[in-house]
Amino acid sequence: MSICGFAGTAPAGGSRGAEPVAHEAASARKGQQAPSEPAVDDYSRPISRAAPVTARWGVPGGWAAGHHTGVDFAASPGTVVRSVGTGRVELAGEAGSYGKAVIVHMKDGKHVLFAHLSKITVRLGRVVRANTVLGESGNTGRSTGPHLHFEVRAQRGYGTEVDPVTYLARHGVRIA
Repeated sequence: MSICGFAGTAPAGGSRGAEPVAHEAASARKGQQAPSEPAVDDYSRPISRAAPVTARWGVPGGWAAGHHTGVDFAASPGTVVRSVGTGRVELAGEAGSYGKAVIVHMKDGKHVLFAHLSKITVRLGRVVRANTVLGESGNTGRSTGPHLHFEVRAQRGYGTEVDPVTYLARHGVRIA
């Protein structure tokens, strides 16, 4: 259904070497759009609760990693996609099979990927926080339908993914 269809293809690169970001004052959050839900422990969901999970991490398949490397959320094109926490944008643009994508290097060292977007609203190098709007869901790249592919990696490169459900749960956020 909305499972990512990028068999055998790793994402295209972006700039490497973004440095982790230190916490900034909470007062800097003023002026952001209203969040989809309150941040918990400075983390939040990447998309509205109305967007159900349609494909879980680790499902076996024909992808380059041999399994699904993220979590897919069914979402109509144009659904707002938000950062899950504090970090610096290290990719904001085309990413091969992932289509239009954003990667945020989180303050905890992880790299989170938001893929198949129809629109990107942040620029490379921007510091973001939980609930900062990154763009809108879509159907770009190798995708079988409109959705958000959300992935968490231990390192910048493909093949270092970790379970996004567990990652966010450790930060007090339930997505599945």
